[in-house]
Amino acid sequence: MTRSLLQISAAQGPDECCLAVLKACDAILLDARKRGIRLRLIESCAAERAPLLRSALFELEDCGAQQVQQEDAVAQFLRDWCGTCQWICSSPFRPRHRRKNWFFSIRLQTVTTTVFDEEIRYESCRASGPGGQHVNKTDTAIRATHPSTGLSVKVQSERSQLANKRLATLLLQQRLQEVLDEQEQQSQKDRHQAHYDLQRGAADHVFCDLNFKRKR
Repeated sequence: MTRSLLQISAAQGPDECCLAVLKACDAILLDARKRGIRLRLIESCAAERAPLLRSALFELEDCGAQQVQQEDAVAQFLRDWCGTCQWICSSPFRPRHRRKNWFFSIRLQTVTTTVFDEEIRYESCRASGPGGQHVNKTDTAIRATHPSTGLSVKVQSERSQLANKRLATLLLQQRLQEVLDEQEQQSQKDRHQAHYDLQRGAADHVFCDLNFKRKR
């Protein structure tokens, strides 16, 4: 299972960029509601000046059957927001400051999450190795496989299929969790690196003035 995340980041920009992030959060949530798309704030990083935000992380919630019907709307929503964003506005914090261009970024990320039992494929097979006639002549061993990752375990230590299946599920989920933990660590590194990768001067989307109106 994958989760779609939207990260809004001021990178290492000044307070004006953090204000732009705060305004972008309000604007993107309002736009999502108008389009029937559900966003949920799952993480935010406060700036030194309250209530500004250095970054915010939203989850694009699964809408089930409705999401299938809204694939085009979601794709358009992401095109309308993702990329390098420019806010053109005189600084509300430094009135005499000449700079009027402030940059932030909105990025889409996908991460793999919890593995459910129904994603695991089970096969009964003949136990191998020492163990006497019972082990050699009955199909009590269980092989559990997670098709999307290719991870597989075989358990034959118990005397019943049910017991071996339970143990195989536990062992496979443990191995899968290790993979997921590694992926999440890498995802966190990528999100952290995004704070340093903001490209200024080549904006995909432009907003103007304190009312944060999109420039067409």
